[in-house]
Amino acid sequence: MKTSYTAGPDIHVLPSALPIPGLGDQPVNAFLLRSGEPLLVDTGMPVDREGFLDSLWSLIDPADLRWVVVTHDDRDHTGALARILEAAPQAKVLANAISLTRISEEFSIPQERVVTANPGSRVKVGDRELSFHRPPTFDSPGTLAVFDHSDGTLYSSDSFGTVVEEIRQDFTDLSEEEFFHGFEVLNRAIAPWTALVDEAKFLRPVHELAALRPARLLSAHGPTVEEAAVPRLFEAMARIPSLPAWLPGADLDLEAALDAHESTAG
Repeated sequence: MKTSYTAGPDIHVLPSALPIPGLGDQPVNAFLLRSGEPLLVDTGMPVDREGFLDSLWSLIDPADLRWVVVTHDDRDHTGALARILEAAPQAKVLANAISLTRISEEFSIPQERVVTANPGSRVKVGDRELSFHRPPTFDSPGTLAVFDHSDGTLYSSDSFGTVVEEIRQDFTDLSEEEFFHGFEVLNRAIAPWTALVDEAKFLRPVHELAALRPARLLSAHGPTVEEAAVPRLFEAMARIPSLPAWLPGADLDLEAALDAHESTAG
């Protein structure tokens, strides 16, 4: 785990990194919103579980946490979920039913602690209204992007992420060449099917999210991107299906890299 930082008014980033051999580091972020009914977006990697929990509980009392949004069921988004639910008895999970089904392969979540959402859903969370969307790129069928209408923040899950030589907190701290090179790599690596899709259909979720005019974009795998730069990411995403499939071979199997990272740390 790395030191937490803020990405906006009362938005706390809990950051880590997944080394990708030959390319650099993939940021791995979760986000804590402490105001109103406190809400956590994703729960980090298994390899970071203890450090993640230490960082999280230094920012909020477990008794105060009310919601855990799981953008999808991959291990780098659910690493501390079971432990969090044990420690935070008032917290409910907000996720897609497919993700919840896949999570149940490892542990069960009581039905009374679950609220399900689909692309197109809207859920009131205290004084926040969250809308749920299918992001343009994804590697799990249960993936949801989350838009917070109270402050204009888009939590885009894996989509719009990057791989960089050295992780930075803000988009402006990176060279654009490095960011967008890693952007093209990551968004094709997690979604190799983009080389096969109808480009017009692919652009529908891009345009849907762009129409929300996000004040900031927070990817689970990228730096904070503020409003002025957000359109650049939508433009780059729109080009993804026109690029050839990215086939790195065994040196960039993201799931294998995560398993290797966990084994080394253990």
